[in-house]
Amino acid sequence: MSQKLRALLVMNDDRRADVYPRHILDRLEESVDFCHPPLNRSQLAASPDLMNDVDVLLTSWGAPRLDANFLASAPNLKAVLLAAGSIKEIVTDDFWSREIPIVSAAAANAIPVAEFTLAQILLSLKRAPVLARETARAGALAQRPPLAGTYGSRVGLLSLGEIGLQVARFLQAFSVDVVAHDPYASTEQATAAGVELVTLQELFASSQVVSIHCPLLPATRGMVNRDLLESMQPDATLINTARGALINESDLIDVLAVRPDLTAMLDVTWPEPPAPGSPLYTLPNVFLTPHIAGSLGSECGRLGALVADECERFVKNENLIHEVSQARAQKRA
Repeated sequence: MSQKLRALLVMNDDRRADVYPRHILDRLEESVDFCHPPLNRSQLAASPDLMNDVDVLLTSWGAPRLDANFLASAPNLKAVLLAAGSIKEIVTDDFWSREIPIVSAAAANAIPVAEFTLAQILLSLKRAPVLARETARAGALAQRPPLAGTYGSRVGLLSLGEIGLQVARFLQAFSVDVVAHDPYASTEQATAAGVELVTLQELFASSQVVSIHCPLLPATRGMVNRDLLESMQPDATLINTARGALINESDLIDVLAVRPDLTAMLDVTWPEPPAPGSPLYTLPNVFLTPHIAGSLGSECGRLGALVADECERFVKNENLIHEVSQARAQKRA
C-alpha cells in the first residue's frame, strides 16, 4: 500500500471542535496521516519547520496567510483545504504562482446563511418583526396593517452567487416572484433557479423584499445608495447578510429616518459592530443581529464534512468539486 499523504490542521483553537469534530477527524484519518497535533496560527508561526513535510494543509478560521515565507517552509505542499468561506484573506500572488489547488467550503457555509435569509424574508412579508416591536412598545397588540404576504409578492436577490442561488432554490417552495441582479449570472443559470434577471434599479423599485448577497469588491462597495433606497416600495424590507460595506451607511440612516415604512434587517454592518451612538441602534425600523447568519455551533461541522469529502477526492486523484481558481476568487467575497 502506498504511503498516505501527510496533513496538518491549523486554525483557531476556539472553533476547532465545531468545524472538525471527532467523527470528521476519523474520516480524514482514513485519507491522510496527521504529522502533528492541531495547531493555531501563532503556534505554527513559532515552529514553521513543522510544514516541511506537509502535503495537505487543513484549516478554517484562523488560517495562516499563504505568503512567500509560509510557502518557503512548505516545499511539499500539494493542497490547501479551507473549512470556511472566503479565501481572500489568506491567498497571495506567491501562492497562486505555486499552482497549488485550494478548496473553499463556501457552498456549505451558504446553507445556514440561506436558511436565515429565508426566515427573514418570510417574516418580513408578514411584517412580523415590525409588529412585534410595535406591540412591545405599546404594551398591547399592534393593529394589523395591510400585508404583502407571500402569494405573488416579489423578492429581489442582489447577486446569484452560492448563497443567492441557495436562497432562490428555497424560495421555489413558496408562491413568490423572485428576481435578481447579477452581471455575472447567465440567463440559463437564473432560469434553472426560477429567477428572472433584472436591472439593479428595477430590483429595488419593484421588490417587497430585497436581500443582499454580493461579494465586497471595489465595484460593489457602497453600491446600495440613497437613490436605490429611496426607490424602494412602500413597506419594503432590506436584508443584508453579506457585507456591511455594500451599503452606504449614511444614506441608509438618512432614508430610514424619513421613510419609517421601510425596514432594514442587518446581520452585518460597516464598521462591525456599528460605532457607539450609531442611529442603527435606535432607529425603530432597524433590526440588528450580531453576524449570526453564517455557520455557528453544530452547523460548522458541515464545513468540515465538505473538506473531508474533498480530501478523499484529492488522495484518489479525483476532480475537486469545490476548488477555487484565481479568476473565480477575484469575483467572490
